[in-house]
Amino acid sequence: MANLKEIRQRIASVQTTRQVTSAMKLVSAAKLRKAQDAVIKIRPFAGKLAEILANLSETLQESGECAFAKSKGDGSRLLVISINSNRGLCGAFNANVNKTTMQVIADNAAQGLTNVEVIAIGKNAYESAQRNKLTVSEQNDIYNNIDFEHVSPIMDKVMDDFAAGKFDKVLMVYNSFKNASTQEVVTEQILPVKFDDKNSNTNTNYIFEPSEQSLVDKILPMTLRMQLYKAILNSYAAEHGARMTAMHKATDNATELLRNLNLQYNKARQAAITNEITEIVGGADALKE
Repeated sequence: MANLKEIRQRIASVQTTRQVTSAMKLVSAAKLRKAQDAVIKIRPFAGKLAEILANLSETLQESGECAFAKSKGDGSRLLVISINSNRGLCGAFNANVNKTTMQVIADNAAQGLTNVEVIAIGKNAYESAQRNKLTVSEQNDIYNNIDFEHVSPIMDKVMDDFAAGKFDKVLMVYNSFKNASTQEVVTEQILPVKFDDKNSNTNTNYIFEPSEQSLVDKILPMTLRMQLYKAILNSYAAEHGARMTAMHKATDNATELLRNLNLQYNKARQAAITNEITEIVGGADALKE
């Protein structure tokens, strides 16, 4: 059994750790509320854009002028936008995205998309791509100021590269925010644009001015930018939800460990006192003899 000094040192260390994890939990909870509000506010706008685009999908598919409906490359170039966080201590949040990203790359390589590039949004995504020796560009500073104006240039470059034939397929991997304790890794195809025929058969009647094609040219790029922006917001909210949950569990574990250490300390202290009393009684008995 460890001596009293060692147990006291462990108790002090665990108490300090519990204070840190408890503080991190509170910070993540505060950030989560703000991030969750941003996700909830953007969903109606993004959903309406997708609905309008679905109604225009027939026009878009029939038109040969859209640069985002069909690849112009040789069919071998893949771009993956991997979104996770700059920091750890959030459970399996980053590991799940990195694992899914590599699986997506392997699945597409089997289909002939062997030339792969990665846009890493988040330090962990960048480090994972480097470890796997992938061609990667870093976008870690996006979390310093998450807004539509800062996210849009990333998608603008992706759209320009796709239209120029630099990529044949663009996928996005990120954690979708469900609630504070649940995140789901999602893989979405951004380009070429995929159309859902079920959504296009809506009963909404629109009057298009000046023309459907001109609206497509405006709405489609905006929808793609919004798709990336919404994914980043989802990932940011999911990150703080995962970190809050992880720190809550860590705090509970530290509390349980402290309880066990205090019990161990009391037992060791009681044993030491009992041993001292036994020695005193034994010495007294020896003097009587």
